[in-house]
Amino acid sequence: MSKSAEDILKTAILLERRGKAFYTTAARQTESEAARRIFTMMAEEEDEHITFLSKQFAEYGKSGKFSKIDVEEPIDDTEAVMILSEQVKKEISAAGFEAAAISAAIDFENRAIEVYQGRADEATDPNEKDMYQMLADWERTHHHLLHKLNEDLKEQIWNDNNFWPF
Repeated sequence: MSKSAEDILKTAILLERRGKAFYTTAARQTESEAARRIFTMMAEEEDEHITFLSKQFAEYGKSGKFSKIDVEEPIDDTEAVMILSEQVKKEISAAGFEAAAISAAIDFENRAIEVYQGRADEATDPNEKDMYQMLADWERTHHHLLHKLNEDLKEQIWNDNNFWPF
C-alpha cells in the first residue's frame, strides 16, 4: 500500500533529523580531526535537507502541491573528500569507533536512498518526482564516500593483520 505524500515527507524529515543527530554525535566523539570534518559536513548537509523538506511540507500542507525545485547536482567534492579519506585512514583504527560509525552511517544512507528512490519512482507529480530523485542522488554521493572509506579501512585492517591468503 502506497503512503500519502505527507507521510513520505514526515518519514523523510525524520530520516534526515536522525542522520543529522548521528553525524553530529559522531563528530563530537571522534578524536580524528579528518573524521570530525567529514561527519560535520554530513551533518550540515542533512540539516540542509531538513530545511528543504520542511519548506516542501509547509507548501504541500497549504496548497496540496509540491513546489518546483531547481534540481541541484550534489556538490562534487571528490578531491577534498579523497584528501580527507587519506587523513581518516591515517588517524583512525579500522576497528575503532569511527570505523563503526562509518559502517552505521552506510545503513542510514541506504535507508534514505530506498525511501527517496522509491517515492521518486512512484510519484506522479513531476515536482515531487524531481525532489525525491534529487535527494536520492544526493544520498548516493554520501553512500559512495562512506562506502569508499569503509572499504579502505577494511583493506587497512587486513593488511595490518596479515589477513591476505598469499
